[in-house]
Amino acid sequence: MSSEGGVEIHSVPKASVPSNVKLNKYSSQITQNKARGGAQAMLYAVGLTEEDMNKPQIGISPIWWEGNPCNSHLLDLAQKVKEGCTQEGLVGLIFNTIGVSDAITMGTEGMRYSSVLALLFI
Repeated sequence: MSSEGGVEIHSVPKASVPSNVKLNKYSSQITQNKARGGAQAMLYAVGLTEEDMNKPQIGISPIWWEGNPCNSHLLDLAQKVKEGCTQEGLVGLIFNTIGVSDAITMGTEGMRYSSVLALLFI
């Protein structure tokens, strides 16, 4: 275990995956199907390589935003997850979504909905 930027990093033993399991079962529908050339062009445009197109792609959504001290560190954590994906031979792709702060919405009509949104992402 090590600590970097206030985040504890734990070493996890590499998982053994049976040879008959296709890890890119879903992402290969985009990366391998020649009818999805437009999608593949977008992936190449952001820096993926031909080798990356054969790897499983992992979506990482940190629910980060800098206006909430509870969530402001999550983008940094997502970067660590992406690095871990790369180390394991996967392609990690970070994408954004709604960040919710019950404390900021407290006392407003928005409070009626923020807890429901937070539960949707768990």
